[in-house]
Amino acid sequence: MSGFDLLIRGGLLVDGTGRPGRPADVGVTAGRVTVLAPGEAPAGSAAHSAAEVVDARGQVVSPGFVDVHTHSDGVTLLGAEGGGSALVRAPVLVRASVLQGVTTEICGNCGSGLFPSLPERLPAMRAETRITFGGDVGAYANFASFAAAHAGVPRANHLASLVGHGTLRAGVLGPVDRPARPGELRTMCALLDACLAQGAAGLSTGLIYTPGSYAGTDEVVALAAVAARHGKPYVTHLRDEMSRVEEALEEAVEISRRSGAALHVSHHKTAGRYAWGRTERTLPRIAALRAEGMDVTCDVYPYTAGSTALSAMLPPWANDGGLGALTARLGDPAQRDRMRRAIAEGVPGWENTVGNGGWDRISVACAPRHPQTEGRTIADLAASAGADPLDVAADLLVAEAGEVTIISHSMVEEDVRRVLAAPYAMIGSDGVPKPGGRPHPRWAGTFPRVLGRYVRELGLLRLEEAVHKMTGMAAARFGLTGRGVIRDGAHADLVVFDPATVADRATFTDPLLPPAGIGAVVVAGAVVVRDGEETGARPGKVLAL
Repeated sequence: MSGFDLLIRGGLLVDGTGRPGRPADVGVTAGRVTVLAPGEAPAGSAAHSAAEVVDARGQVVSPGFVDVHTHSDGVTLLGAEGGGSALVRAPVLVRASVLQGVTTEICGNCGSGLFPSLPERLPAMRAETRITFGGDVGAYANFASFAAAHAGVPRANHLASLVGHGTLRAGVLGPVDRPARPGELRTMCALLDACLAQGAAGLSTGLIYTPGSYAGTDEVVALAAVAARHGKPYVTHLRDEMSRVEEALEEAVEISRRSGAALHVSHHKTAGRYAWGRTERTLPRIAALRAEGMDVTCDVYPYTAGSTALSAMLPPWANDGGLGALTARLGDPAQRDRMRRAIAEGVPGWENTVGNGGWDRISVACAPRHPQTEGRTIADLAASAGADPLDVAADLLVAEAGEVTIISHSMVEEDVRRVLAAPYAMIGSDGVPKPGGRPHPRWAGTFPRVLGRYVRELGLLRLEEAVHKMTGMAAARFGLTGRGVIRDGAHADLVVFDPATVADRATFTDPLLPPAGIGAVVVAGAVVVRDGEETGARPGKVLAL
């Protein structure tokens, strides 16, 4: 045997399968793994020499973490697209993920991404993606062109992408509130089919977000059937995660059954005061479906707050026609009054986050032109101005051209713990890495938080169980062949962490602080993080699945 490119010595191997950890050394040659018995590769052995050695004594060696739910589609493209001074934080945003041990990110979630689109709609799509992703990141005709754009920008970890239904719909119909015509639906199915054949990971929906919310169940069934033909999952942000969460879950089950696609429920939660505690009903329902043979899983992030766009706090009709139409409505006092009434009284089929929680639970995360609002709730801003909260939100959206991100403190800890403990739940950050402001700390802290708080401190999960949720389970769900486990011949995507000290340090005040206890991260056989610092290596690529 020739020498290794890399040798990780003396660690406790937690291999991603859920089996008990065991002492082992890990050798890496040409980006692939060889598992060695302790001492099988003695120091100085010619047969087992290594160009680089990582001392893992007292630490865990695990597969690299797979973040199954991100919105990182365009963050590495920000500098490449020439964004200027507003994008100076992009490098910090990019490395936040890999510093917490993530070796593969899965983007294109919640129905939103950078592809696909008909060519004639690409200019309009580009304008919309600026709002979603916080800068000029482009819009692409298909997965292949998206992957080609990323290939020109070196990255530390890997990226896979779902096809977003909302983006697909906008790329064919535009941001309009009406059913897709038969010919339009055929075009959407054809674009989806091409992207999946090129290597996209599955179909995602965000049925609370426009324009995805304008689609009926039948439209989604037709598209999910395309994913099923490719053996790829239907991944959904449910139409309602609040008072109608059980009804929304049943819609997802119907879509899965009628289409034949495996079902994955994104960031499963029961949010808002009218839904707290309902995981006691949704989780047994999912468990029963699995017992009946249905292929259904979910993911979860370990926080009681979420993050999204401020415009999502408005009724769906407010966004009909896109940003220009929204801005015009926000400038009309009569339309503002109509929005106020919709929030107070509800709209059939609409999640209504504010109505389920209140403006005092909605804080501004990013408003680039109004940084003084960041970290403050809409209710607090309204009280300070002596104004109505809806007017404050509307004025801010107009002044920021729609580009406002918020934090929604909408969940309770008991529900988060129940989902984390579910045997079919994997881990996703739902990270939204947009430049500026105070993004949700989950983008920098999710995986160390699970290991530190929920494994070591609370004992909610066994270490091996938590690692399985972050690695092998996630890789199996999304078809990441040869990843998520440490076995001979597997891809050398690895993390070395200290189980006694690993912890998240990112907070809502300082959301990009790197974690403690992540000693080394290896991607494609190259050490990209050493002693908690990036090495500058950029072996990551877009994965075609």
